[in-house]
Amino acid sequence: MQIPDIILKVMFYLLCTAVGVQVFYYLFFYSRLAFYKEKERTNTVEQPVSIVICARNEAGKLVTNLPGVLVQDYKTTHEIVLVNDNSEDETKYLIEEFRKSFKNLIPVTLTQEAKLIVGKKFPLSMGIKSAKFETILLTDADCVPASEFWIQKMQGAYTDGIEIVLGYGAYHHKKGLLNKIIRFETFFSALNYLSFAIAGLPYMGVGRNLSYKREVFIRNKGFSSINQLPGGDDDLFINQVATKKNTTVMIDPLAHTLSEPKKSFGGWVKQKYRHYSTSKYYKPKHKILLGMQSFSLFALYPLLVFNLIFCNWWMALSVYGVRLLIQALVYYKAMKKLNESDLFPFFLLFDIGLFFYYIFFLPAIWKKPHKTWD
Repeated sequence: MQIPDIILKVMFYLLCTAVGVQVFYYLFFYSRLAFYKEKERTNTVEQPVSIVICARNEAGKLVTNLPGVLVQDYKTTHEIVLVNDNSEDETKYLIEEFRKSFKNLIPVTLTQEAKLIVGKKFPLSMGIKSAKFETILLTDADCVPASEFWIQKMQGAYTDGIEIVLGYGAYHHKKGLLNKIIRFETFFSALNYLSFAIAGLPYMGVGRNLSYKREVFIRNKGFSSINQLPGGDDDLFINQVATKKNTTVMIDPLAHTLSEPKKSFGGWVKQKYRHYSTSKYYKPKHKILLGMQSFSLFALYPLLVFNLIFCNWWMALSVYGVRLLIQALVYYKAMKKLNESDLFPFFLLFDIGLFFYYIFFLPAIWKKPHKTWD
């Protein structure tokens, strides 16, 4: 069956449109992270910092990761507020042992569940309210700082008017395809939220590596507006309070945190479903911008295949090649910035894989999320 010329022209123009939208995102947004240079800061003063960590039945993870937080090279006063949220394992005794050597470890023990407040928000709120200092630095029990200068770097990002610092929460480099998939998805997510923040449109952060002023938390009445949702203690909270003027990023590899990636595909899928269930509550402008990016990428490869088969294949490849060259440069620079350079040789495969990724996780937008945070 011969396809009418008008249809062929429309399909080619649609391909050009999808590529054009993608190129716009790479040049206007993602290049900002790829070519980001930290501003020179003079007369930086170290301020007291409260690190807040919540843990529920995570004694094994705390044994491995907590020492990396406790031995940070930070000369100024700081404390580690560790919220033991109704743990039934050895967490209580582990904290007592650590307290013998580290007096700045401040335990907050919760023995009852909060009614009508689901997820991690209640224990995190208790940790922040128990903190002594204005600068709050958040991470998780399954995270370890990538260096002993984590606190120093994250705190050093604060300047006049800045109330929020977005960091990068990476995953340990391990062998296997699943590890690379998890790390690429994490990189791509960071490419979006860090680039958008640099462009003056911050829309989320990750609780594995996030800092904000206590005043922001109090001014927003904590998590009161999202208490009914299982998630959102990091991304939705930042979506509500972050602005062009009060938010910055810290991407120095010394300021990263590292987490253990899921060991099974099913475990990772469950985790991602929980995370994506909050995106439908983002501000409309953020949903539109993220939706346009996702839809243009989702449409790109079916349109490319159609044009390669039924239209002028070399013109289709030429149009796609423009995006590919720009994408390769941005990915190379951005992956280098975030210490994910080993993923670069596979970026095209991962990019094609995003088409199936969007199909797989689309139901998370309307599916009812689980009411647990661990």
